[in-house]
Amino acid sequence: MSEQGATDVHQHLWPTAFIEELRARDRPPFLDGWTLHLAGEPPYEVAPRDHDPVLRAGLDPELRRIALSLSSPLGIESLPPDEAAPLLDAWHSGVLELPEPFAGWASAHLTEPDTGGLAALLSGRLIGLQVPATALATPRALERLAPLLAVAEAAGKPVLVHPGPEPAAAEPLPAWWPAVVGYVGQLQAAWWSWHLAGRALLPALRICFVAAAGLAPVHHERMAMRGGGPLRPDPGVFVDTSSYGRQGLDAVVRVLGIDALVLGSDRPYATPTDPCMGAAAEFAVRVRNPLHLMEGVRP
Repeated sequence: MSEQGATDVHQHLWPTAFIEELRARDRPPFLDGWTLHLAGEPPYEVAPRDHDPVLRAGLDPELRRIALSLSSPLGIESLPPDEAAPLLDAWHSGVLELPEPFAGWASAHLTEPDTGGLAALLSGRLIGLQVPATALATPRALERLAPLLAVAEAAGKPVLVHPGPEPAAAEPLPAWWPAVVGYVGQLQAAWWSWHLAGRALLPALRICFVAAAGLAPVHHERMAMRGGGPLRPDPGVFVDTSSYGRQGLDAVVRVLGIDALVLGSDRPYATPTDPCMGAAAEFAVRVRNPLHLMEGVRP
């Protein structure tokens, strides 16, 4: 199987300019040296090597494209506009300066979005728009977000739904709690909001939910039992593989089919696993399906 066209739709790597903007801040989100401080999570020690593009590209040299996304749990998209602007500018300019195989997802301010600026970004080399799942927490929230998503739809670019910030816990919890409990809940809510309202609002949009949408597709049986109606297959809806392995991905494929699954590793916070589905499925997940998501075509 040729891997020259493989794409990872979901990785994180911070350009130097973006790191400098985080270090210039004195309240969350900010970097103190290489210690990341967020409002709702314990301090996190960032490994400098995780943000070295040469080292990252070498981890899977057969990838034709590595799509980098802003870390939405930082909460940048919801900061006051004057605080968000320098961070977003540093993200976009920094990621555009990276060499191949890197590509970047655009991000936008949520309460005062610059739709014209986003359209200009999406008319260039940025591959699509990332939004935090918290902005799709309910169907009504999705309706409010639809004008921003429509910019990506008009540009023929996809949308990536990524977990957003978690609120501070009222009691001590393990470091993995936000990613395993909070992020999963966010993604499931965003999936159901899209299921109820998304396609009617945005009939041509291609959309991908990271981390297999928190395994929300596996719960369609329960939703149907509770009066939610049947699953409606949608060739424009995708989920990525990040943080799941053979059991979780097999269950998702049984519901959505292999055409909905795309490679997303979430490096450096997770590493890709082998779901052991065979060579044809591996080609679909790494090559064919990401091409459909990114460009709307099937090879």
